[in-house]
Amino acid sequence: MSAESERKKVFVSDDEMKKQREYIQLVRAITEQRYSSKPKAFVHTYGCQGNVADGERLKGMLEQMGFELVDEVNGADLVLYNTCAIREHAEDRVFGNVGALKPIKSVNRDMKILLCGCMMQQERVAKKIRTSYPFVDIVFGTHVIHRLPEFLYVSYSTGKKIYELPDDDGVITEELPVHRDSDFKAWLPIMYGCNNFCSYCIVPYVRGRERSRDPETIISEAKQLVAQGYKEITLLGQNVNSYGKNPDFGCNFAQLMSRLNDIEGDFIIRFMTSHPKDCTHELLDTMARCEKVAKHLHLPFQSGSNRVLKEMNRRYTREKYLELLNYAYSVMPDLSVTSDVIVGFPGETYEEFRETVSLVEEARFTSMFTFIFSPREGTVAAKMPDPVSKEEKSKWFRELLDAQERIAAQRTASMVGKTYRVLCESVNDSGMIEGRTSGNIMIEFPGDESVIGSFREVRVTESLTWILKGEMI
Repeated sequence: MSAESERKKVFVSDDEMKKQREYIQLVRAITEQRYSSKPKAFVHTYGCQGNVADGERLKGMLEQMGFELVDEVNGADLVLYNTCAIREHAEDRVFGNVGALKPIKSVNRDMKILLCGCMMQQERVAKKIRTSYPFVDIVFGTHVIHRLPEFLYVSYSTGKKIYELPDDDGVITEELPVHRDSDFKAWLPIMYGCNNFCSYCIVPYVRGRERSRDPETIISEAKQLVAQGYKEITLLGQNVNSYGKNPDFGCNFAQLMSRLNDIEGDFIIRFMTSHPKDCTHELLDTMARCEKVAKHLHLPFQSGSNRVLKEMNRRYTREKYLELLNYAYSVMPDLSVTSDVIVGFPGETYEEFRETVSLVEEARFTSMFTFIFSPREGTVAAKMPDPVSKEEKSKWFRELLDAQERIAAQRTASMVGKTYRVLCESVNDSGMIEGRTSGNIMIEFPGDESVIGSFREVRVTESLTWILKGEMI
């Protein structure tokens, strides 16, 4: 079979999408007959930006089926939890919130409860939902969100429970309606899935293999967003650096970014998340050259120890990571770099943890997302001996946070007196405008609500550890 034929198999067919549009109308007819006014749907998404983008598409389909989106569970006719499987804490929150729906459903028996997302794609979770939460109506996985209209139609017309969790490599679904949560910031998925199989990570098992959207479709969607007035477009993927890696694809991530940068309009391009093994000098040079690309690089390093990195199956070394950072800073001196790090990986010693601290001190990140290792059933790391206690790991965690806080305070202090272009995002509880610099650093300043959704030049007047204070020019 040719590469083109193989690629066509990844896309959900036009016939399937036509069928789902028909289900949308059938569900709308049912809800109009059943409810005297628009039924209310509460949708909550856990986890990463990719999940949030999925949530916006789920909301878009629900709106087309006649639902009104609401912000509270109480009074909702439909509750949908779009779940995350990255850490144990996220799963515990979902189980707790689902359990809290039982007394609500006992009063409102017509309420539909739906669970989807990465957590549901795991067989053990699906079994637990069946046995411990039998009041849940519909459970579906990451590869079939486009079939939400079909699932709802079957549930409304037959009352049957639905569990649809196909174990396959995943698909690409185009032309789903989108309810965007912001009027000026947009998520733009460019690829799905992951081929890396880091030993601690469940994502490849629940999101399937890497598959890239066609560049022309992405560019067309981006042009539409710019025409609609969106000022920030964030490109999403489990590993955006892997976009179009197949040599037959004809467009890699750096080339895609360059083409997006050529779109006319006043907007900024961000992206996440990047894997260091696929971060190239070509990509960094493209970032430096493209004036619309934010000078912010989120590049998770996870550990400063080469032995631990090997156990994690990260496929780069400490030296390679620092070489990438040094090159990035050489072509973008004002670059802001953020990262992820895991503390207490199974078998990690204190001396190896100190290698992580020393890398942080050398790299001088703007900020980090720092986590204590959380075993994920089904991954290689979950079976590794893990002799270090949680109490000891918590001490290491605090030590790392202290080091990063010192670095962050020094970095923000160096920004005082400088002027930055800021996208104004919201009004905080103190009545100040909040926005972010190109480097993704939060800054607050006096201003009128009318500036929200626009770019403003802001001079930094004061620095705190993680945020800046300033004044509009």
